[in-house]
Amino acid sequence: MNVSDIIALKNKRKITMLTAYDYPIASLVDKAGIDIILVGDSLANVVLGLESTTQVGMPEMLHHAKAVNRAVKNALLIGDMPYDSYQLAPQESVVNAQRFISEAGCQGVKLEWFDNCLAVTAQITAAGIPVMGHIGLTPQTAQRLGGFKCQGKDAQAARQLINQAEELEKNGCFAIVLECIPDKLAGLITKKIKIPTIGIGAGIHCDGQVLVINDLLGLFERYTPKFVKKYTNLSPLILEAIQNFKNEVVQEKFPGPEHSFTIKEEELKKIEPSI
Repeated sequence: MNVSDIIALKNKRKITMLTAYDYPIASLVDKAGIDIILVGDSLANVVLGLESTTQVGMPEMLHHAKAVNRAVKNALLIGDMPYDSYQLAPQESVVNAQRFISEAGCQGVKLEWFDNCLAVTAQITAAGIPVMGHIGLTPQTAQRLGGFKCQGKDAQAARQLINQAEELEKNGCFAIVLECIPDKLAGLITKKIKIPTIGIGAGIHCDGQVLVINDLLGLFERYTPKFVKKYTNLSPLILEAIQNFKNEVVQEKFPGPEHSFTIKEEELKKIEPSI
C-alpha cells in the first residue's frame, strides 16, 4: 500500500487501519491485510503505562516505529508525531517528520489539530512527506476541549470541524482521522472532501475505521471508550496461562523430559567424582 492506493479507495471500499507498537503484533496485523498501520502515540497509555499521550516523545516513538517497520510488508506505515515534536516546537516539525521516514521507515506521519496545525502541515507536505490529519477529539490537547468527550455536537462546533477538514485537505493531507464526532457530521465531512476519512468513534459513514489494537484484543483494562469493540478478550487467557506456568513450576511439573536436554551417563560419570 502507498498513499495513492489509499486515496483511490475512497468511494470504492472501506479502508482498514489499526495501531501496532511491536514486531509480533505488527506482523499479524500486516498478514491480516489491514490497509494502514499506525504507530500511535497511544503507545504512551497502552504499552508504557503513562497517563497522557503528551508524555511520550520522539525517542520512544522512533524506537517502536522501527520495530513495527521490520514486520510490515504490505500495509501503509504511518508514524504518529508526538506532542513535543510539532506542537511545542513547530520549527522542528519538518526535521522530526523526516526522522519518521529516514530512520523508522514510515511512509507518512499523522498530526493532531492544534492552533498552528495548518502552517505545520503545509511545511511538512512541502518537504514531500505525506501527512494524515486528525480532528475532533484530539487526545494531545483534550483538556482544552473539555476532556475526553464527543466534539462537534452543536452547529457552531460542527461548522468548525468541517472547516478544519477542508483546510487540511487544501494544505496537502492525504487522509483525515475523525475522532469522537457525531456520525451524521462525519458523513457530511466525508462527502465534503475528496480525501479519505478514517473514523474512530465517528460512525459508519466514514471512508474507513481505526482502532487501537490493544483495545480490539482486550489487552488494555484501565478504561474502555464507548467506541471500542473488543473482538476478543485476551487478558484473562494470558493471565490463566501465566498462572498455569507458576503452578507447574511450583509443583515441579514443568519442565518435563520433553522440555529438557540430556547427557550420556558415561560422560556424567567422568565429572561426578570432581563435584
